[in-house]
Amino acid sequence: MQVKRIMAIIAAEDVTAAERFYKDILDLDVLMDHGWIRTYGSSRTMSVQVSFASEGGSGTPVPDLSIEVDDLDAALQRMKEAGVAIEYGPANEPWGVRRFFVRDPFGRLVNILMHS
Repeated sequence: MQVKRIMAIIAAEDVTAAERFYKDILDLDVLMDHGWIRTYGSSRTMSVQVSFASEGGSGTPVPDLSIEVDDLDAALQRMKEAGVAIEYGPANEPWGVRRFFVRDPFGRLVNILMHS
C-alpha cells in the first residue's frame, strides 16, 4: 500500500471565503467545487508530509498549516497588499527556513515558508 495524497480539510461556514486567501493571494487552483466543499491545490508534484509538534519553533504556537513557497518576499507582499495581518516574522530560523505567520479567513494559523 502507498499513500497517494493527504488533504487538509478545514471546517468553514462559508467555503467561498477561502477564495481570496488561497486562490487570489496564494495562486492555488480550484480543483473541486461541490458547493459544500471546495478544494484548492496545484497540479505540481509535491511531497507528502504530516507533522506533529509541541510548538511552532522559536517560541511560536503550532501552525494549523504550513505552505512552502518559492518566493517568500512576493508572498509577504501579496499578504500585505491584501490587508492580511502578519502575526509573526518574517524571520530567518536556525533550522534553515525564512517564514512568517498569518491567519486565513477561518482563523487558522498558516506558516508561509521558504527554505534558505
